[in-house]
Formats: sequence, C-alpha cells, structure tokens
Amino acid sequence: MSKREVPVLPAAAGCCTTPMTDEALTDAAAASLARGFKALGDPVRLRLLSLIASRAGGEVCVCDLTDAFTLTGPTISHHLRVLREAGLIDCQRRGTWVYYWIVPARLAALSQLLDVSAATATGPAAATATGSAR
Repeated sequence: MSKREVPVLPAAAGCCTTPMTDEALTDAAAASLARGFKALGDPVRLRLLSLIASRAGGEVCVCDLTDAFTLTGPTISHHLRVLREAGLIDCQRRGTWVYYWIVPARLAALSQLLDVSAATATGPAAATATGSAR
C-alpha cells in the first residue's frame, strides 16, 4: 500500500457519477473531480497514466516509467505524486522499486461525468437535425 492515503471522494464523485447533462454538480463533487482533470491537464502526466493503464498485467515499475522519458527521476516522481494525490493511480513499494497501477473507479467517475451521449441524442442539436426545433 502507498504511504499516503488517497483522499476520500464525495459520493457524487465516485463510480456512480452521472453525466453533467443529467444534474448539476455539487461544490464538493466539482472540486474533487476538478483535481482529477487538473492532474490530467499536463502532457507528461497524461502520458504516464497511459503507460500505466496500457501495461499488461495492470501495473508497471517506476524504472520502466522513467526510461520512457528524457526527464529526470525527481520530475517523474513529482508527476506520479500528482496523479496519486488526485486518486488516479496507486502504488506499492517492493524492495527498492515502486509499482504503479490505475484506480479504475476514479477514472470511471471522470469518464462518466463527460458522457453526454444520451443528451446529444435528445438535446436541441438532435431536434434541429430532425427539423422539429426552431
């Protein structure tokens, strides 16, 4: 387990997040979800998350992550810490190496918030496309 605890997310920011087109977010849910989106707003962190998520077996050693970049080890560690503090990844130390994996529920919450596919099928754009709206 990691030394730092992943912050507890409000219920609205957990795995049962509804799309933003269904209901407005609470202040707490918006703040929690914004941390995840902010963490993903950096190209290095987005690439790190992609490398971790796409690894066969579901986890990757930090040594493999640092080899994929021209950045220094401390810089990679900083980006991994930001992802961990946002609750997007978790880690475990095994001997001298640290292994990382994604937190699927947290990524699902971010994904579900942006899922507006149902709204686009019934929203004003759909009505305009069928000629029923003015």
